Amino acid sequence: MVTRRKAMKISLALFIKISIIVFSAALLALQIACALAQTEPTPPPDVAALKAEIDALKRLVPSQSHAMTDVDYQFSNLWFAAQNRNWPLAEFYLNETRSHLNWAVRIRPVRKLSNGGELELQPVLDGVEKSSLAQLKSAIAGKDPAAFEAAYRQTITECYACHKLAGKPYLRPHIPEAPAARMIDMKPD
Repeated sequence: MVTRRKAMKISLALFIKISIIVFSAALLALQIACALAQTEPTPPPDVAALKAEIDALKRLVPSQSHAMTDVDYQFSNLWFAAQNRNWPLAEFYLNETRSHLNWAVRIRPVRKLSNGGELELQPVLDGVEKSSLAQLKSAIAGKDPAAFEAAYRQTITECYACHKLAGKPYLRPHIPEAPAARMIDMKPD
């Protein structure tokens, strides 16, 4: 049986252990607070260094003409996929065309014009997306060669209108004569 004296010894020992744990935790918290107070504040960003870093990153981004070369590749292959009635492949090339057009606009959202003005490209792309590219998507989904050809020709017309707006009327797209992809079989399975 535990005597009163033993119980008091146990209680005192427990009290001492708890006191040591609480004291140690308080001491640790105080050390952390002191360490945080002694750290030097973060200096303000160096504006010149940030500008230099931005300029370096801009030099890594490909030109808009690079992205448009990819658009040419995808859009040319789209024509031949549809001509071969390979509708899944046509859908793939349409999606790639749209993706690369959006990439081109992200690279250069505003084009400087020779007259000193600017052309915002996103509204132009939005118009093409909602008109001829939507018609192409519908024609592919419906597996309709005549509707596809009409929408493809309309897209070429809209592309050329954008080129003229951007001050590049010498970039005249036309129906491709051969697929850009030399390794992809355009025929369906």
